[in-house]
Amino acid sequence: MRFLHTADWHLGRLFHARSLIEDQSHVLDQFVALVRDLRPDAVLIAGDVYDRAVPPPEAVALLDDVLARIVVDAGVPVVMIAGNHDSAQRLGFGARLLAARGLHVAGRTGPETSCVTLHDAHGEVRIYALPYAEPAAVRDALGTDLPTHEAALNAQLDAVRATHPAGVRSVAVAHAFVVGGAVSESERPLSVGGSGAVAADVFHGFDFVALGHLHRPQSIGARIHYSGSLLKYSLSETEHIKTVSLIDVDAEGGVRIEAIPLRPLRELRVLTGTLAGLLEAGATDPHRDDYVHAVLTDAGALLDPMARLRQVYPNALAIERAVLARSGQAGEAGRKLRELDTASLFANFFREVADTDLDDDQRRALDDLLAVMQASERESA
Repeated sequence: MRFLHTADWHLGRLFHARSLIEDQSHVLDQFVALVRDLRPDAVLIAGDVYDRAVPPPEAVALLDDVLARIVVDAGVPVVMIAGNHDSAQRLGFGARLLAARGLHVAGRTGPETSCVTLHDAHGEVRIYALPYAEPAAVRDALGTDLPTHEAALNAQLDAVRATHPAGVRSVAVAHAFVVGGAVSESERPLSVGGSGAVAADVFHGFDFVALGHLHRPQSIGARIHYSGSLLKYSLSETEHIKTVSLIDVDAEGGVRIEAIPLRPLRELRVLTGTLAGLLEAGATDPHRDDYVHAVLTDAGALLDPMARLRQVYPNALAIERAVLARSGQAGEAGRKLRELDTASLFANFFREVADTDLDDDQRRALDDLLAVMQASERESA
């Protein structure tokens, strides 16, 4: 059985205040063309379909158009789950009605994991769709205490394994941070006050696991795979090659993975040099419409360098002064401080004020409060 696996579209994302809808539409046209050419048995979309819980109208319109072209025009079913950037309720609206046309959406976590059964010449393949959920949401759905992401996901998967027929091939679609995966700067942490990471062996027994969340295309072992994000969403991704994944599952459950590159409308590049040097190079650069982050090596003062840079690179995003980056340890300390999450910052503050560390009950109360605030922020963003 053949699948096209993709994730982390982040439709509606802004990058340095610039909308990426045109760029996203460009690569999704390629994706739809791949669906038509390769004729997979299903498309697997592993979460973070939108960039925020309340997406802009143009992002909703783009998703509607892409899914219609895949499901209605090409006749290929889609299994799509909510990620940590999505609103589970909004993404899952109309799911029971849409399933009749071949669009299977798993938004909210329920007491039973959504299952889509497909058939090929070798029999059944069952696809289990596990949307991202905070441990508290899984606890409420299953009625058992689940303190961590790993415990919550393992409980869901144990329930699936308990009812899955022997000898039937199985695929899990999930949104998680698996230990050993390589991270990027553009991924929102999955938890507050904890790592949010899960061990790879929680997925034992599945023939293939299609994951979302990490933006670098990568495999963890032979059967656990991240397709990566649709586009480069941070400077840490400039060297990434963005792909979708063609997955073939044979009669015995063996898996073959092929990465298919996507061609962006505009690349994301970091250019280093003096302002004069970059202006001279940009005048003849055939890719001057790319998104550019400039690291200027000039030592002296510069007059309106961004405006001058945008004369040759109209999509220049930001400028960094190398001389300021070398200005001393204070800048490094500030950078490290900005990298701390909210729970760590509060724990440091509490230690300074109370002259003691948070105890276990206080830390749990803080984590619960921050989780509620994070969920509220996603819904109101």
